[in-house]
Amino acid sequence: RFSFLCFSPLCLCVSVVNDSNPLYRAGRVAIVGRPNVGKSTLLNRLVGCKLSITSRKPQTTRARIIGIVSTADAQIVLVDTPGFQTQHRNALNRMMNRAVAGSIEGVDAVLWVIEALRYDERDRAIRALLPHGTPLVLAINKIDRVRRKDDLLPFIAQLGKECDAAAIVPVSAADGTQVGELTAALTPLLPESPPLFDADEITRNSERFLAAELIREKIFRLTGDELPYAATVQIETFKLDGELRRIHAVVVVSKDSHKAMLIGKGGSRLKSIATQARLDMEELFGGRVYLDVWVKVRRGWADDERFITDMQGDV
Repeated sequence: RFSFLCFSPLCLCVSVVNDSNPLYRAGRVAIVGRPNVGKSTLLNRLVGCKLSITSRKPQTTRARIIGIVSTADAQIVLVDTPGFQTQHRNALNRMMNRAVAGSIEGVDAVLWVIEALRYDERDRAIRALLPHGTPLVLAINKIDRVRRKDDLLPFIAQLGKECDAAAIVPVSAADGTQVGELTAALTPLLPESPPLFDADEITRNSERFLAAELIREKIFRLTGDELPYAATVQIETFKLDGELRRIHAVVVVSKDSHKAMLIGKGGSRLKSIATQARLDMEELFGGRVYLDVWVKVRRGWADDERFITDMQGDV
């Protein structure tokens, strides 16, 4: 059990009261929240490296990302979920909503992320999806953007009344403020267990999947508002040649005009996308990467259930 010792806009301290000898704990924690509240940035900060892609555009995450945090006394297996989709009803968004629902089934705890000073019906819709009786930690993210920190106090008090949370922790995933306190708040909620994975593992997602995600991130960051949502990435081949990874990828778009925009004048935009993605892959994989990227048109791919299901095979 635990009690709150300190409660202020910048500090929420959790005191763990342990009546027995401390034992190792391990379990699964789902990270949930509406689109664009910073779930992926928070997962990356907790794990200590870039696993989940990020951009300023909402709905960047489309599939579950697994991040593993191992400490001296606990192993937290984090499941980053897509933001729950309410506006678009194509097959892709139905798949994303199923990913959210599947991720919160059977977890040991839920980490619910809310943007500081922004709580509305979209967040309440997420709250209605959370499994009853599962321990909940509420992370109030983006406190670095709040000019008047005193404004956080009534906001936190309101959430405390509405949500049966084991802990409420104001954080900034962008700069790391109080992120360590989240680990401390989650640890006592996990069951006593030996580690579920090796201590040096940081994810259960395949390198093939992560490579596709990094390419997709650059599409989000280097193109306009429409194109990222009309594009997806498939890895055609992924081969190890000694310490070199040879990766051939195809970006699938819905229209010929999207293909032209993605390639850019003289291939300049596609070259930038591939170069930036390759550099991120080399940093994540810890080795050299040869990356070849090309583009093809497949009309209606976002409504093709079979095509979307096949894409999930690399996760």
